[in-house]
Amino acid sequence: MSTLFEELSRVKTFEYTEEDVREFEALHDEIRALKKERNAIIVAHNYYRPEILKIADFVGDSLELALMASKVKDSDVIDFCGVHFMAETAKIVNPSRTVLLPNLLAGCQLADSAPAEDLKARIEELRKDYPDLAVVSYVNTTAAVKALSDIICTSANAPKVVRSLPNKNILFVPDRNLANFVAQQVPEKNIIPWEGFCYVHQQITPQEIQRIREADPEIEILVHPECRPDVARLANAVLSTSGMVKYAKERSASRFLVVTECGLSDRLAMEVPEKQFLKGCKLCTFMKVTTLEDVRDSLRYMRYEIEVPEEIRLPAERALRRMFEVTA
Repeated sequence: MSTLFEELSRVKTFEYTEEDVREFEALHDEIRALKKERNAIIVAHNYYRPEILKIADFVGDSLELALMASKVKDSDVIDFCGVHFMAETAKIVNPSRTVLLPNLLAGCQLADSAPAEDLKARIEELRKDYPDLAVVSYVNTTAAVKALSDIICTSANAPKVVRSLPNKNILFVPDRNLANFVAQQVPEKNIIPWEGFCYVHQQITPQEIQRIREADPEIEILVHPECRPDVARLANAVLSTSGMVKYAKERSASRFLVVTECGLSDRLAMEVPEKQFLKGCKLCTFMKVTTLEDVRDSLRYMRYEIEVPEEIRLPAERALRRMFEVTA
């Protein structure tokens, strides 16, 4: 069995020393004790720091984490190592649990690009021309935006969710690149994009990807649908992070370029050491702001608790449950 130092040594985003790993192991011991004391479960997004992924009870993408949070029954506390909208989603689908976000700076520029007040005005404007308009919101949105939505989607299920609707006209919020991907997959619908984007994925250029492809023609390129269309066109497969993990584990290829936030390459490097994962990625400062000390202190001091008012939570939950039904 690999030691923690051996696993973290495969990571390329950070350089870990043996002293670092000893500190991580001591913090892991503290966190395990606090988890037991608080009857807590720790969940973490794929993009989180590797030392946090190693202490999490469950690691996944937005859809996997939302589904998992909805099913938590035996734990009193969900310590959510993600960003704010993800912790909100956990509270929406499981309001009887205490949901903690270890660091309040873990926000999301993409979610912030679609204020609920602006969305409400846009819906009213569009329904004058499109009476059948349906609002599909990416999970990367605030609880208030989810409450205004007919259904939620993730990058893993967006085309399936849109295809499931009887409506012809779809306002897709907030990511324009994911909206473009959906429009290509579901051409029978009129996809009206909100003009938001993820700054991390938007930074990745086709020139960077093409340079790596030319140097290594056999490499398989996996691109997240939040990337620009001209980057997605260079991919062997356009996939959610969970889809990338599955693809990389199951394919016979030995070399992959993982085009998303750098944390996913780190997870794959630890979990699939026999394969090589090059980085066509950028760092998300929001995903990387949380430390192991933050995770420990969130359980030690029971901070920072996420609350969602019932008048927002209930319609947001309906939209999320509708997604679960479509993708079950």
